[in-house]
Amino acid sequence: RTRFTEDEINELILKLQVLLPDSSSRCKTRVSASKILKETCNYIKKLHKDVDGLSERLSELLASRDISATDADILTSLLGQ
Repeated sequence: RTRFTEDEINELILKLQVLLPDSSSRCKTRVSASKILKETCNYIKKLHKDVDGLSERLSELLASRDISATDADILTSLLGQ
């Protein structure tokens, strides 16, 4: 079992903060670790919803377009990932 030091945790929190949208303006101010973690969880949930929506939209497009069976198989396998 690996134990992280407080400095390592703080560094990881800062890395997460940079990955969040609109984080460039907040990087200059100190934000609590719990707020960063909550925002990260919310952002990941949003990304999942976006991916689900895009997958559904792509499935609809595949169903409505005349594409080759090979292309349909490739896209279908990509959607399953």
